[in-house]
Amino acid sequence: MAESIEVVLLDLGNVLVDFDYRISAKRISHFCAKSPEDIIKLFFSSAATLSFEKGEISPQDFFGQVKEMLGLKLSYEAFVPIWNEVFFLSAKNRGVFSLVNYLREYYKVALISNTNILHYEYLKKHFPVFNIFHNVFVSCELGLIKPDHLIYQKVLQTLNVPAQRVFYTDDRIDLVQSAKELGIKAFVFSGVRRLKADLLSLNITVN
Repeated sequence: MAESIEVVLLDLGNVLVDFDYRISAKRISHFCAKSPEDIIKLFFSSAATLSFEKGEISPQDFFGQVKEMLGLKLSYEAFVPIWNEVFFLSAKNRGVFSLVNYLREYYKVALISNTNILHYEYLKKHFPVFNIFHNVFVSCELGLIKPDHLIYQKVLQTLNVPAQRVFYTDDRIDLVQSAKELGIKAFVFSGVRRLKADLLSLNITVN
């Protein structure tokens, strides 16, 4: 007999809040000799960015590495808003928010995100999505990053729930696969309709 779900765990980016790093890269390109495409390739998945998302380096240290990497002619104070202002809400995001707001009455709802402290603080201030969750897990506070099994194990330990009782959705296939390897009921997010179908497949009632 299948175990019933106790926790609904969701990713943040491109699920509850959309983002586009090209917005930031285009603005940064005005302050260095690199194209937006080169900027994205150079540092949005760089070791510096990963360290920043793990909370291993400070915002100022991260900026110092970015400045050197890109030959950036920009102050830290000017960089921060350019770095942060890449987020926006879509109808899809609002649909997920509404669904989570319904599910929280019947399940523990939790959020898990790879994010850095600048983005996290900016999102908390400008996008009211965090307050509906019972638990919020962010890489910069945990010192762990998806798809590392350890971050999912930390979530399971904190929530005191077996993997088989967790429903998880994320827009990245590699992160979903990592969670599945631990026994979590994980699904690739591709929209609200698909999300509702995935929830229903595990006998989770949706609004």
